[in-house]
Amino acid sequence: MKSLLEKQKEVFGSLQSELNIQNKMQTPKIEKIVINVGTGSRSKRDRHANDFIVDRLAKITGQKASARQAKSSIAGFKIREGDIVGQAITLRGERMRSFFDKLIHVALPRTKDFRGIDLKSVDKMGNLTLGIKEHTIFPETGDEELQNVFGFSVTVVTTAKDKKSAEAYLKFLGVPFKK
Repeated sequence: MKSLLEKQKEVFGSLQSELNIQNKMQTPKIEKIVINVGTGSRSKRDRHANDFIVDRLAKITGQKASARQAKSSIAGFKIREGDIVGQAITLRGERMRSFFDKLIHVALPRTKDFRGIDLKSVDKMGNLTLGIKEHTIFPETGDEELQNVFGFSVTVVTTAKDKKSAEAYLKFLGVPFKK
């Protein structure tokens, strides 16, 4: 199993004719991975919910999450401006590569009834967005904490120019798309 860094070096030779690129600098690459968790109503009920989520995300990604505040007050949701409504992490460099490898090779195969990622998850700008329902698919989380399960979204931001080149690039990296 090759790492993301080793595969990135082989992208140009493999996808040169398929993507019609002439220069190595035109090859797509992963720019960053953004992880978002919404904690809106959970943090109102339980004061320690945000601390728990920050701790678990730090174990999973190796980086501390930053709090996201509400931009405006919404009376229907009982949210005031400045309340913490989520947590976010932006991964780059080595942490990004190790998280991507762990996501593709360890976490997604552990997902219940996993049949592949839908091609609709890749948007027109070449980014892949996944919704993960349970954080317990990652090996860093113990099975004893099943009462506090939360989900989050993972966005893999690539430098691909369009959806077609992003799909070809992500398939080359080993992302398990549906057939």
